[in-house]
Amino acid sequence: MAVAVAVVLAVAVGERGPSCLRRDRDLARGERRPARVASDVMTGHAQNAHSGDATLAQDPVFPHVTGFLQVQTTTDSRAEAIELGRAAVAARLAACAQVSGPVASTYWWEGEMERAEEWLVVMKLPAERYSELSSLLTRLHSYDEPEIIATPITAGSPGYLGWITDETTPAD
Repeated sequence: MAVAVAVVLAVAVGERGPSCLRRDRDLARGERRPARVASDVMTGHAQNAHSGDATLAQDPVFPHVTGFLQVQTTTDSRAEAIELGRAAVAARLAACAQVSGPVASTYWWEGEMERAEEWLVVMKLPAERYSELSSLLTRLHSYDEPEIIATPITAGSPGYLGWITDETTPAD
């Protein structure tokens, strides 16, 4: 079990080669290594989350982060989800938007536990476009406090990542 966990951890932090194998061997023998903690880029640290103004820092612990994000939001109707995705792509803030659902959501709101049927919108974009996308989603969204979550894309085919860049470059 420890070896399997070590392999997953080693892959997750982008280590390759002999040092990765040594870590697995050391963990299998019960030797402990200091735990790595995800920093701001992996946690989506926001300087001012309520206004939608957020920045992502380069992470020395996870240097393999590609500079691209997958951003998601949810809403209570398919029509609004499609419109949010369309607006993001039309503004070239996201290369694509995928709508799926309905999904069953359970959450706390104003002191009460709520359950709702929602639609999920997933968008891909370069990290430097996040602040603009977050502002757009906040402005257009019907929720008082919309979910806007960015996850770093840690790997992707060069062609696809290039396509994301091409399709999110503002027109002159």
